[in-house]
Formats: sequence, structure tokens, C-alpha cells
Amino acid sequence: MAEPPPFDASFALADYRAPLDTLAVGLKFRARLMLAREFAQRLARLAQDASSHEADYPDVIAPVPLAGRRLAARGYNQAWQIAKPLARALGVRSNATLLQRTLDTTPQSRLDLEARRQNVSRAFRVAHAVRGLHVGIVDDVMTSGATLEALAHTLKAAGARRVTNFVALRTPKN
Repeated sequence: MAEPPPFDASFALADYRAPLDTLAVGLKFRARLMLAREFAQRLARLAQDASSHEADYPDVIAPVPLAGRRLAARGYNQAWQIAKPLARALGVRSNATLLQRTLDTTPQSRLDLEARRQNVSRAFRVAHAVRGLHVGIVDDVMTSGATLEALAHTLKAAGARRVTNFVALRTPKN
């Protein structure tokens, strides 16, 4: 029997397939940063519609961190570009440095599921206190969930009470 994921909830706008996949590629590789604000606004509405009150919102929202080399090459973290306006829309704080990538891993897109899990299993650390907090993690695309699982494990080990993912697009299971 499969073990449940370490995160508590996930919000995703849509499946990663045409024509929406081109939006994620545009954000990630072509600096179409206005797409991040649109993704953030829609994710905020999704969270607001699913929550009975603001106490359900995360205490802090953080992006999936990029490796330093990848951040330098790209010039921005697409997840942070979504996280900032998402946090503003929900009226919660955001923190770009809450999570840090400690290993410069192989891009996940080149790996199968088990290799993805191993690739990121020890790639992150929590840089600020999260004990008792509900942490929202933001990413542009959720493929296998391995990165978000690794971050949730890391956050829970550091004392986070709850972990919720906010992703623009997710790869369909079928």
C-alpha cells in the first residue's frame, strides 16, 4: 500500500498539457513574468474558495528554491515570482529564503520517478524557524511530486504543523 504524501494539501490550477504548458514554459524559460501574477491570482482564488476562513491560510508562503547556478543563469526564480503575489493576495507573509537548496541537483525532467525522489531527498534545508507553522510551498509545475515531498519532509522534520502546495500546473496521473 502506498504511503500518503508528507504534505497536507495541494492546490493546482490545471493539468500540464496543451495549451497551458506553453504558459509554464514561457514563465520558466522566457521571463514572461506577468504570467506569474496571473497564476498567483488564480491560486489565491482557489485557496479562498476552498477555505472556510482565513485561519486556513498558511502562516508563510515560500518558493521551491533553485540551485544557485540555475538562479544565476535564469536571473529569477519562477516559483518566487508566483509566491510573492500569492502571499499578498492571501494577506500572509512570504519568505524567499525560508527554504534553501543545499545540493545542485540534476534537473528533475531528465529522471524517472525513483531517481527524482533520490535526486532531491536531501537537497533542501529550512533556514528559518517553522515550528508550529502552516507553510505554503509554491512551484510552477508539479510533475512527480518528488520535490514537494522532499520539501514537506524537511519542513515537518523542522516542526512545521502543516504543509500546503500551490502549483500552477500539475502533470496528469494518467
